[in-house]
Amino acid sequence: MAERGLLIVLSGPSGVGKGTVRKAIFESEEHDFQYSVSMTTRNKREGEVEGVDYYFRTREEFEAMIEAGEMLEYAEYVGNYYGTPLSYVNQTLDEGKDVFLEIEVQGAQQVKEKVPDGVFIFLTPPDLSELKSRIVNRGTDDMAVIEQRMQVAKEEIEMMALYDYAVVNDEVPLAVERIKKIIASEHFRVDRVIGKYIKMLKEM
Repeated sequence: MAERGLLIVLSGPSGVGKGTVRKAIFESEEHDFQYSVSMTTRNKREGEVEGVDYYFRTREEFEAMIEAGEMLEYAEYVGNYYGTPLSYVNQTLDEGKDVFLEIEVQGAQQVKEKVPDGVFIFLTPPDLSELKSRIVNRGTDDMAVIEQRMQVAKEEIEMMALYDYAVVNDEVPLAVERIKKIIASEHFRVDRVIGKYIKMLKEM
């Protein structure tokens, strides 16, 4: 039976570039983990693809899955639900493959309670003015929503202490390399590998 894979959680405030960094990681050939596509009730943005960027569901469909216990985590953010379907994550980890989640901060809290040995990475902006300009330049929200997102972002940054690592997204290629190094080093942690050696000693 394969050793259980690592659960890697990337989150951070809205507008920090989580999606951009995640896409850059997976466009590289030097990765060996699966991306768990999140589910959301928000409207599809131009260029987004069902099952690639998100699974897009109605509010009623999403709430039925919550009720059935089919979500690893979920959060309501600026009027929409976001979450991670449970079955895919468990199946992939059991196959010995690492699973990469890009989720909201509220959702990461839930995952940490259920999977405390996951690797939790917080993506930060260089500063708050840069974060605001990224949200404005995205051009998908009106000013009322932008101000709402900024207030939530400040609260989310205060929750950084719940994470194992903080990575600044000043330049996407640099952020990608930092995250890859974190994941590589996590595979060599003694508390992750010692069980295998204890088992070997018992079998001698």
